[in-house]
Amino acid sequence: MDNLEKAANKIRKSTYLSCFTGAGISIESGIPVFRGADGLYSKFDQSLLEISSYRHNTAESWKGIKAVFYDSFVNARPNPAHEILAKWENNGLLKSVTTQNIDNLHREAGSKYVIEYHGNKEYFVCFDCGERYANEELKLTDNPPKCLKCGGLLKPDFIFFGEPIPTDAANQSYEEAQKSDVQLIIGTTGTVQPASYVPHYAKKAGALIIEINPVESSFTTSISDIFIKMKASEAMQKLDKLIFP
Repeated sequence: MDNLEKAANKIRKSTYLSCFTGAGISIESGIPVFRGADGLYSKFDQSLLEISSYRHNTAESWKGIKAVFYDSFVNARPNPAHEILAKWENNGLLKSVTTQNIDNLHREAGSKYVIEYHGNKEYFVCFDCGERYANEELKLTDNPPKCLKCGGLLKPDFIFFGEPIPTDAANQSYEEAQKSDVQLIIGTTGTVQPASYVPHYAKKAGALIIEINPVESSFTTSISDIFIKMKASEAMQKLDKLIFP
């Protein structure tokens, strides 16, 4: 029995399956990873993503953020990996997805219980009055976005360097991990902290860890029980056929 068959059997028999995803699940949707030789950070000054830079060097920071997160991501669509996770949730097999990604693709694919550990680029929040807006309520231009209610500076509702992880997102992700008897990890290196703690909570609570990644990660030799060395969509399509023949 190969690792795909082993994983399919464990997933099929699971009582509480959760999933933890990283940038690797969205590569096939046209969204590049941040780290690595060809990552966005090799072309984009990541200091522009520091909260202090956005507050005090707003025009330059917003110019880079808009180019990376709004102009270049505009054509990204969910791929089969996102869609199969949504299908599994709809079928009652998958209970939740915790994602490090801010691209909104899990929700676009139809997933409902999504814990966005680092926030979501599809929303903005006002520094001054706390008003929250969906992107479609705003007209994003080259000028930093302003609150329609009070005129204050709006910030993309994702986590900048120097900001804490939202308490609710962190607590929900840890709770889901601890309830899991199987956790599926897809497309993450496991190097971004504190997000990388989530699968470790699952492991400590007794969950079986299934990892899908085209290359080994920090999880592979530490907590993964079954490692599937494939791209996200390929592996998920194969698993889906084994589980729902």
